[in-house]
Amino acid sequence: MSNALKQRLLSSVLMSLLLSGLMTAWVTWLNLGFVGDFIGRWLHAYLMSWPAAFTIVVLLGPTVQRLSWRWVGGSPVAASSPAPSKPVAAKKGKRGALQKAGA
Repeated sequence: MSNALKQRLLSSVLMSLLLSGLMTAWVTWLNLGFVGDFIGRWLHAYLMSWPAAFTIVVLLGPTVQRLSWRWVGGSPVAASSPAPSKPVAAKKGKRGALQKAGA
């Protein structure tokens, strides 16, 4: 199994655990308040929702990531690999101060 696949699966597990845990706790509290068996009811909802959350993250995660990259006008390749740096030549501006070329 490649590191990219391991990272994708681990990320999906963590995201779905966190999101389903927080959302089920929130909705359980909204519906019931902090009743005596809150933890039991929340845990039941959590265990029922996590498999669905994991499946949704695995199936729709890549599409959502591509869509978000399109919206911000970048690409995941550009974000993960640093651009090669090249020296920037300095030039004198109108008032004699040094400026970066292209500025």
